Amino acid sequence: MPSVTVTVRFAPSPTGRIHIGNARAALFNALFALRLGGRFVLRFDDTDRERSREDLKLAIADDLAWLGIRPDLMLSQSDRTDLYDQAAERLKAAGRLYACYETPDELERRRRRQLARGLPPIYDRAALKLTEAEHAALAAEGRRPHWRFRLDGRSVAWTDLVRGEQIVDTASLSDPVLIREDGTYLYTLPSVVDDIALGISHVIRGEDHVTNTGVQIEIFEALGGPVPAFGHYNLISTVSGEALSKRLGSLSIGSLRAAGYEPMAVASLSVLIGSAEEIHAYRSLAELAGHVDLARVSMSTAKFDPHELDTLNARLVHGLAFEAVAERLADLGIPGASGIDPGAFWDAVRPNLVTVPEAAQWWRIVVEGPQMVPPSEGEAGAAPTPADTAFLAQARAMLPPEPWDETTWGTWTKALQAATGRKGRDLFLPLRRALTGVDHGPELKKLLPLIGWRRTSARLP
Repeated sequence: MPSVTVTVRFAPSPTGRIHIGNARAALFNALFALRLGGRFVLRFDDTDRERSREDLKLAIADDLAWLGIRPDLMLSQSDRTDLYDQAAERLKAAGRLYACYETPDELERRRRRQLARGLPPIYDRAALKLTEAEHAALAAEGRRPHWRFRLDGRSVAWTDLVRGEQIVDTASLSDPVLIREDGTYLYTLPSVVDDIALGISHVIRGEDHVTNTGVQIEIFEALGGPVPAFGHYNLISTVSGEALSKRLGSLSIGSLRAAGYEPMAVASLSVLIGSAEEIHAYRSLAELAGHVDLARVSMSTAKFDPHELDTLNARLVHGLAFEAVAERLADLGIPGASGIDPGAFWDAVRPNLVTVPEAAQWWRIVVEGPQMVPPSEGEAGAAPTPADTAFLAQARAMLPPEPWDETTWGTWTKALQAATGRKGRDLFLPLRRALTGVDHGPELKKLLPLIGWRRTSARLP
């Protein structure tokens, strides 16, 4: 018997930009396929005609490409309605899809009566008891039916890739509505039809879909399609415990990208939080794929901490060679017409960066002076004391002649220490503040040759 090609899918609704939680879904699937030599399908679930937008499809695909995910196939459900119509007719003919006429208010009143009687608030299948004459009378009133799938009402079991043995009792569920009154489809039927048609072998998604899986397995079986393997990973929240949503724009992939984060820092943290794996910033999806095991994903909600992302991002940035960032630095205006070697500049500042764009701030400090960068809270900003002013004037008088290299800082400060008796913080901090405007930053032995004699002299009294 031929082996089944591993085929997975990521199925976003193009109603907003994807956030870190959506990226987690896409990455789990893409990495699973990458690890097993499979295929990755990007399917836009755009059956919500009013809210779905073509520009958001392009934006989502662009965000995925930034993360390193390039689908083997990309398609939209809005182009596949004929397939869903055919499947719906088959289910109707088999007695599995039936017309219902209740209004939302009628259903709510019925639900309350059931609760008052101590009964589960599930749909009572009253529509199955309607006669042809009653159907005709309801239609004559102008009512248009919605269509429900008749569940078997049994225990549906599967071995989950994350959660192990799972059972959903569909007898405890309402028959799900698959087609709205206006004839449009809800998510459930198109998803199953597409999974069958596209040969999806594994459905990897969030744990909020566990109950849906019991329903969908019954629909797979009713349509005679192969049932894929399922895996339901834990969801992620903010540090405060708030669930992620598209309204949290600060955690959208687009905003993280615009803020200068590295795609592999975002990708690594997205899939490694809430698992037994060590959180590490891997340099490629291929490398990361070898460290993502669905069986080692926790059952507890994972919390996304932006500070953790900063830490991972900084590790990646600190390891980036100049050649890897040269184009990005040029886009930031580095080197411009300054005459400063951009490679030497990058070597000097990268150990102090969290993101690559932060290099632009240090470039302005080197080229234009500390006054161009307002001090942060708790940093330099107060006028120097008279003693420091006198010290800085003496430092200016003792500036070594050019050419300068990485030994210049040590030579200069040793001479100043011998001449003034200052040492430690009293020696170095006034110089750093005068030259950069802040209390911390790159090693001055590397920064000083970039600033040069002329600029250094101009920054000292």
